[in-house]
Amino acid sequence: MQEGGVDQKTKRGEKCWATRPKYRAKKESLSTILPSPAARTAAQQDTAAFPPTSPAFDRLAAMPPAKWLMHWHPNPGATLNSQILAEACGCAESLGGTKDGRWKTSIFFYRPIARETAASGAQQQQQAPDVPRELFGVALHERPGLYFSILRNQRIVLQTDAAFPQVMEKLQSYKARVTLNFEGFQYQLGDFYLRIAKCVPNNSETLRGIMMEVEYCPLSSIEKSRAIMLDFFDIWQETLAKKSLPGRFIHVESNFSEFGLSDQYSYQHTAVQYAICLQQLMASVRQ
Repeated sequence: MQEGGVDQKTKRGEKCWATRPKYRAKKESLSTILPSPAARTAAQQDTAAFPPTSPAFDRLAAMPPAKWLMHWHPNPGATLNSQILAEACGCAESLGGTKDGRWKTSIFFYRPIARETAASGAQQQQQAPDVPRELFGVALHERPGLYFSILRNQRIVLQTDAAFPQVMEKLQSYKARVTLNFEGFQYQLGDFYLRIAKCVPNNSETLRGIMMEVEYCPLSSIEKSRAIMLDFFDIWQETLAKKSLPGRFIHVESNFSEFGLSDQYSYQHTAVQYAICLQQLMASVRQ
């Protein structure tokens, strides 16, 4: 049986896209390249086939869809302002996006706590030589019960319980120095989720950056979703260019294999992307 030119038995995701012409014409709207609702129906049927308490259901829930993070790179001499954020949200709505609530992800910068030692009758602070000087913590909006720790220089990412920061505090190993929040609205565009956020310090409204998440729901394979993400990004950049804003969004490829991560997307992939995206975002703001 055919629906919208797509066989309902066609494997969801990459095959669903393979049946459609690839986006090339500049005036073609986003809705013409989005997969039909059959892909979402197939995904719902896959999940409904298993009871919520079954191991198979847990495996499906543990495989989030592929995601790209992008940060706003201002033109030389340009400054950040809330109007850029508003225009980006307007672009999402102009592409047919439906606002689907607010979201918030937080990043924490940790520094090791120096130990006091007695030397020549005076108290001195000393840091253990084998303790990494930089530690990132990430609390993702989609998994509030989990916490992710990243040692960027050592290429290590760990998934722990949300109580892990309290454990570090009690052990007096690391102390949070800076907290940055990424918060904004999310939009659904067919099989895509688009989240646009401002980056602000905790308990402050000072704008430090603008970023966005793009999530393609039918696929968890990073490699298989790449062409689809590129097509979406082309459309997004072209739509945003019509606003004549002083900058553009940039996606920086992450080398996930350096962190021991596979092609199948996970929440650890998202945590790594946030650490890398934040580094690029801060560098672009300082320019």
